[in-house]
This record gives sequence, C-alpha cells and structure tokens, in this order.
Amino acid sequence: MDLRRFGSLLVLGFFLLGGGGWAGSSSKLPLGLPAVPVPKDNPITPEKVALGKRLFMDKRFSADGTVACATCHDPEKAFVDGLPVSKGIKGLTGTRNAPTVVNAVYYTSQFWDGRRPTLEEQAKDPFVNPVEHGLKSHEPILKIVRSDPEYREAFQKAFGISPEEITIDHVVKAIATFERTMIAGDSPFDRWYFGGDEKAVSEAVKRGFKIFQTKGRCQDCHQISQTYALFTDNKFHNLGVGLEKILPRLRKIIKEVRRARQEGRSLDELAFTREDISELGRFIVTGQLKDVGAFKTPTLRNVAVTAPYMHDGSQKTLEEVIDFYDQGGHKNPFLDSGIRPLNLTEEEKADLLEFLKSLTSPQFESLVKENQ
Repeated sequence: MDLRRFGSLLVLGFFLLGGGGWAGSSSKLPLGLPAVPVPKDNPITPEKVALGKRLFMDKRFSADGTVACATCHDPEKAFVDGLPVSKGIKGLTGTRNAPTVVNAVYYTSQFWDGRRPTLEEQAKDPFVNPVEHGLKSHEPILKIVRSDPEYREAFQKAFGISPEEITIDHVVKAIATFERTMIAGDSPFDRWYFGGDEKAVSEAVKRGFKIFQTKGRCQDCHQISQTYALFTDNKFHNLGVGLEKILPRLRKIIKEVRRARQEGRSLDELAFTREDISELGRFIVTGQLKDVGAFKTPTLRNVAVTAPYMHDGSQKTLEEVIDFYDQGGHKNPFLDSGIRPLNLTEEEKADLLEFLKSLTSPQFESLVKENQ
C-alpha cells in the first residue's frame, strides 16, 4: 500500500477536527468541497478514525479470512478494485461495480440503488452478504473485537465502553467515521474554477467544461454550484445500461421482486446475488415502476482513475462512456425522457475527456497513467 497517498487522505480529515466533530469551515476544506455532514450521534474523533481504519482493513471479518472492506475499496486504487463487478469470498462475484469511498460522505444515500441512507447502515450489509464477506451474522465480528486486546483498548478509547458493551453499531460507526475522512478535492479544475488560477488547466479543459455545461448536458445530473462541486445530483436515472438483457423477462422479474419485498427478504442479497434482479436498480428499493433501471448518479471526481464505469462496470474507458452518452444511452421502455443523442464532434469529445481528467485530486495523479 502507498502509505503516503493513504495518509494524505487521512490528513484532510484530521486537520478539520475540533469540538468533537468537524469544524465545518469551508476555508479549511479541500478546494471545491463543502463542509462534511456528520451525524450528531457519531462525531468524528482521531481515536474513532484510527479504529475505523483498522476495521476497514481487517480480513478476519469474512467467512474465509480473505475479504476486507479494503478488498473492494483498495486505497492503492483510489478506493475501488478496478474490476467490472467485485469479488468476494471464494472468488464469488457480485453484480455491481464497487464505487469509490472517496467523497462518499456527500451522498444522501448509499449503494447504487440508494437502499441505505447512511454510511453507518451501508457498512453493515457487506459483512452478511453471501457473495461478499459471507458471514451468517455479525456475531463473528463481535467475537473478534471483544476478545482481541488491541481492539478492546481501541474501542474503549473511541467509545468509552467495555468489551462486553461493543455492538455492531459501534463497529460500523467507527468504519463510517473513517470513511468520512476520505475526502479529496484540490483538482486542477478546482484550482482553476474555484481558485482562479488560469494556468491550472489547459484550454482544452476549459472548452471541455463549456461542453459539460451546455451541449453535453452533463451538468444536469453531475451538478456543481458557485462555491463547490459534488458532481452528482444525488438522484437516480435510467440510462438503459444492462436493462436490455432482461427485457424479455422483465414482467416476471418485477413480480418476483415485489413478492420478495413483501416477504421482507434482504434487498442487499437480492441486488448482489441475482444479475437479472440487480438490473432493476432503484425499483428494488421503492417498488415503483418509474424506478426500473434507475441508478444513482456517481460523482465525477477522480473519475479518470476509477474505471471501469456504470453500475455493472460495462464501460471500460471514459472514451466509451462519452460515446455512450453521445448516442443517447441504450433504448428501453423506461428510459428517462431527457436522454437523447448529443451529436458531439470528435474534437468536442476530446475536450470533454480532458475536462474529466482535470477532476483528479493530487493524491491520485500517479494513477492516471496506470489507468490509460
């Protein structure tokens, strides 16, 4: 692991600590990012961050001792795994691409389908998913942290509790706290657009940004504001990705999911163990037909180093993604009305690509060449 790169992310969180939580001063945040939202019942402390980092890296919290959170969210790879869909215990594959943890704190819901509202709730699911960590329950995790001397001490420092008092809620609060420090801005785009440094980006980047705002209509979903840029609207959209594979059986699959939801079956298991069901996206959570095939808008920050793309990892390169949008997505009965061909020229595509590359934060710049 590149500890210098990993540590630089941690520093972004630590220098904002104050009064039991984030100071919330935008002047101290990485350029281009807003204040970090922190729940009142889980304030950030250095002790909790350190504990969360260790839990995040621990492979013992899986059925065969081979999978940690960091397996799919690798610090050396901008907290992704570089695979179309992630691998869990025994080499089992899921159905969705692992999104980066970096800046995930700014999402208003977690997972591609938004089935969990917080980082804390999100952290519980992979442990008991049969194709991820593969545990039958959270009890094996609690057994380890209650008996391991270093964990016993760390939980006492972080939460002021005895080993017997440790619950899975304490575990995921620590992991979520660590993840809240994984923020990254200060990209060349930020230094130009928010910092006023005209030399921070090329003319191609500036032209690409104009295309992003106008002809490309990218900003409709990958939103920015006058003072910061999350590059997501935190909403769900149907681009037609993957849905064409299940169209002949769509009505039957929808009925099956509705029945499963009525029976209270795990949404996490449904999404990760059945590819056909996974393609229904947000519908799995809401049961509303308007959400069939809809997935959350991902941030574009560091997008040049987090390939492959889309919820199923079906787009290998940014060039493929740009071409995909240029042709208007994949046609299907539930396609959002706003998706239509862009008719970009080759020069416009090249400029848009340069703009997307300019969203890479300094700590990940070394990965750009590796992803080309």
